[in-house]
Amino acid sequence: MRRNLMSAAATASVLLLVLAACGSSGESSGGDSSLAGSGSGADCKISNDVPVAAAFSLTGAAGQYGAGQKNALELAVEKLNAVGGVTYKLTVEDDQTDPKQGIQLFEKFVNDGTSIIVGPTLSNTAMQTDPVAQDGKTPVLGVSNTASGITAIGDYVFRDSLTEDAVIPQTIKTAKDSLNLKNVVVMYSNDDAFTESGYKAMASALKKEGVTISETLTFSKSDTDFRAILDKVKKEKPDALVVSALVDAAVPLVTQAREIGVDVPIVGGNGFNSPAMIKGAGEAAEGVIVGAAWNSAAENEQNQAFLKDYKAKFNADPDQFAAQAYAGMQVIDDAVRRGCSGEREDIKTNLSKVKDLPTVLGDFSIDENRDAVQIALVQVVKDGKFAILQ
Repeated sequence: MRRNLMSAAATASVLLLVLAACGSSGESSGGDSSLAGSGSGADCKISNDVPVAAAFSLTGAAGQYGAGQKNALELAVEKLNAVGGVTYKLTVEDDQTDPKQGIQLFEKFVNDGTSIIVGPTLSNTAMQTDPVAQDGKTPVLGVSNTASGITAIGDYVFRDSLTEDAVIPQTIKTAKDSLNLKNVVVMYSNDDAFTESGYKAMASALKKEGVTISETLTFSKSDTDFRAILDKVKKEKPDALVVSALVDAAVPLVTQAREIGVDVPIVGGNGFNSPAMIKGAGEAAEGVIVGAAWNSAAENEQNQAFLKDYKAKFNADPDQFAAQAYAGMQVIDDAVRRGCSGEREDIKTNLSKVKDLPTVLGDFSIDENRDAVQIALVQVVKDGKFAILQ
């Protein structure tokens, strides 16, 4: 059954469109029976707030990403709560970009009866926290975890973030066709699950496209001085530099590459996909190519309303990580309304049924492996903004 719940806003823009289908709530371990409501979809009514908890990196190396995720999740909950019928009580905690802290937060969320956990920000943290949710039979939705193997942790683990394996092949193919790439140098931080996964996807995609990797260079995710390693890149004279790194490394890497005369195109992984990279690197970021699950220029009504509302509330532009967090709440709401239940087991069951849901990311589905299904994009930095690479 098509679901067509629409929230109204002062701007009269379409803010959230939720698909829901008829369903019945089953028994749940770890949930409050008052979270089982009546009706379905737009008619669903649940008497108590559905508790949602998030663990994001608000400080530490991934703080650039987590702050926007928190903002977007709060905005989504505000909009959804205004619809009526179903309301959410949101808790957001800081995992400090530290897996140990993330584990403690997940244990807290599992034990306090949270219906679903959102996060954490980074894949290497998720590798250690998600088993806690799995063991506690609490569904978890990753909204920025792109490393391979995340959902293989167990059947309570879902994500709305496209994997590097889904985005990078498209990025490499588009870059090759656009730039006529023959040989490249690859760089990646080899002490982070997210960036290692990105590197593996890059190496595989480059091989498939017949592009030679003349050199593979590694660094630490905490490094800030790349001049020595970039000198090696310069001597190789590649057609492009392909990099998997977090934004804190991406900014000095891109800046220093241009400073020492590495003027070849730079193709970045998902960690480059942030306005913080453009702002931090300034003019040096021009021409950087990045794969993406979202672009601010996308014209769907929900996305344009999201951009406007986010800017108005936080006086800043959202990035992909914020958009995925916002969409994550849309996906959760669809699952809750589909069975009209905030019980853990019912949310788990109905997340698996999300299909062709209109979101700020575009039409979105969850596949049989509990992974995101949507169209990937390839962007290039042009005039200080991300634009679609033609």
